[in-house]
Amino acid sequence: MRCRATRRRYAAAGAAAAAVWALQEPLDRRLIGCDYSDVAVLGKAFTSDRAWWPMGFAVHLANGALFGLAYHEACRRWPARPRTLGVGLALGEHVALYPLCFFVDRFHPRRSAPGVPPLLRNHKAFIQATWRHAVFGLVLGRLASRWAETMDSSVAPTRDRSRPDDQPESAVR
Repeated sequence: MRCRATRRRYAAAGAAAAAVWALQEPLDRRLIGCDYSDVAVLGKAFTSDRAWWPMGFAVHLANGALFGLAYHEACRRWPARPRTLGVGLALGEHVALYPLCFFVDRFHPRRSAPGVPPLLRNHKAFIQATWRHAVFGLVLGRLASRWAETMDSSVAPTRDRSRPDDQPESAVR
């Protein structure tokens, strides 16, 4: 299926997928047993007070929206299934960028604070990030394809102005 929704819808789908990611973090932190939170890593990089969660959540949603735009461009170029493409792109981004955790471990202003454990050699954090990226990709692909179908079905067909309204299409030739 080719993706046809507007860029705005893809950005919204990316932000919504990022929200699902952020809101499910407490569950995977409990299940996997690792105190790693992307919202904490982002928010605590900007502020050290209690405003870290809303700040981190906002930055996370903005990142999701940007990824949604990148996903839109990928949809235009590759005729893949939306969820397959979403998961593939999200996991590809995860594997490509996870080594940058070196910089978080070394330079983050609140490293070792709750939610910001050492990451690079942390197998549980890698598993969490893999899970989160897969969830993100599934939600992004699902929302984008559903919204694209909604948009496609809401577009009214254009009327052929070369024939009168009362004549069937087969009569005009």
